[in-house]
Amino acid sequence: MAKFTKDEIFEELKTILIEELEIAESSVKGDANLFEDLDLDSIDAVDIAVRMQKFTNKKLTPEQFKEIRTVDDVVDAVFELLNENE
Repeated sequence: MAKFTKDEIFEELKTILIEELEIAESSVKGDANLFEDLDLDSIDAVDIAVRMQKFTNKKLTPEQFKEIRTVDDVVDAVFELLNENE
């Protein structure tokens, strides 16, 4: 299975945010809050989760998903998901 670094996960997430959700590139920072700073809604959040699932072939649980607030939270959650059961 392919492993991704946090930087690679961030770049994929950044691409999704910019190209699919039309977020300004300058706004996509690790500490940016998905809902307050990037003005995403729950539908956008689900879209991100689905796209990250396609990227990694792993699915975040609803519990993991509820903990996500920032861009870094997404990166960390996906990274942990990819590295569990090692």
